[in-house]
Amino acid sequence: MTEAHKTAGFAELVCSNSFRSDDAESNAVGLLHEEMRRANSLIMTAGDAHKLPAGGALAVDRDGFSTHVTKTLTSHPMVKIERGEIAGKPPEEWDSVIIATGPLTSKALGEAVRKLTGEDELAFFDAIAPIVHKDSIDMSTCWFQSRYDKAGPGGTGADYINCPMDEAQYNAFIDALLAGEKTEFHEWEKDTPYFEGCLPIEVMSERGRETLRHGPMKPVGLTNPHAPDIKAHAIVQLRQDNALGTLWNMVGFQTKLKYGAQSDIFRMIPGLENAVFARLGGLHRNTFLNSPKVLDESLRLRAEPRLRFAGQITGVEGYVESAAIGLLTGRFAAAEKLGLAITPPPVTTAMGALINHITGGHLAHEDDSGSRSFQPMNVNFGLFPPIEVPKPTDGKRLRGKEKGRARKRAMSMRALADIDAWLGRAVNVAAE
Repeated sequence: MTEAHKTAGFAELVCSNSFRSDDAESNAVGLLHEEMRRANSLIMTAGDAHKLPAGGALAVDRDGFSTHVTKTLTSHPMVKIERGEIAGKPPEEWDSVIIATGPLTSKALGEAVRKLTGEDELAFFDAIAPIVHKDSIDMSTCWFQSRYDKAGPGGTGADYINCPMDEAQYNAFIDALLAGEKTEFHEWEKDTPYFEGCLPIEVMSERGRETLRHGPMKPVGLTNPHAPDIKAHAIVQLRQDNALGTLWNMVGFQTKLKYGAQSDIFRMIPGLENAVFARLGGLHRNTFLNSPKVLDESLRLRAEPRLRFAGQITGVEGYVESAAIGLLTGRFAAAEKLGLAITPPPVTTAMGALINHITGGHLAHEDDSGSRSFQPMNVNFGLFPPIEVPKPTDGKRLRGKEKGRARKRAMSMRALADIDAWLGRAVNVAAE
């Protein structure tokens, strides 16, 4: 167990229950979903089997999802499970090892990895959002609606609970966030950076009073049926967190506020004045490798190739990205044991783009000391090679957002064709 985990189940979702966008045509994480499905991913199979309404996102019932993964593995005739801590480097007689430690890594194992790589570990804080009991939400103030009424997998287009704020309420809320008592860090933790894609809400508010209105509290694409002629200044959204619909996650509200401050400040939100929290927000410390330097393209540790790494520790961020790297690491290890050539997926695919990023394809920048840095990354189209956007058949020029959408569609079509070819080639090689 770790400070972040609460159950003994496999694939426990300790933060959000969302796998984010399921749009495989114009969203990179949705494309990654589809590639993993085509690769027979257990994680995606379990996610699809336990999906919840969440607009354009794929959200899952965390308990059902974990149970599905746990049952599949514990009942598999070729899987043997032994529970216990590996304190330090895995035993020498283990000739093919995958280390998938996260979101927290034990001190003993972390130190062993540091000694093997000769590199100081890199780390950041990842924040957890609160969960609210639905029956404590005032629905005479709030309403159900997805942004722009978009219906996603398992959804209807009315999949989020929306809490509106006027300008005075928003400003009071920002003041409270800025003044709220935060978690104290240890001296050795103070220089640890946050992951930009999962900033605590109070850290976002420190960057400017309007930051939240252009982030998780943006009021666009939503209309309050209780006051249709009044445009909200800001809107807080909650997303369903379990299959029963009794628990709702505060979207984008990961936080390092102390528990007492959280309860007081979040109850300032209209509709949440009497909120009962099933879980308050918190922080956990993630550790990741300087992967471009210490891992090869099949995710083996250069200093000791019997060891492979998978998941968040390799320098990807997000459930789906971590699972994708695990899927690939497993394939690489199996191919090696079978004496087959190991070929990473093309960089034109979502899985290939992730592998490329963590094994050296990123554009590292130098800090003031002249040393190169490497930071965790969600999958995004910026990791893919450029593509020539097909010209419209009517002769018109694509501009602005329209051109951007066309580029994403073209990248997605190329990726799915290339992943199919890669998977087919892998199957054919194995058959031979």
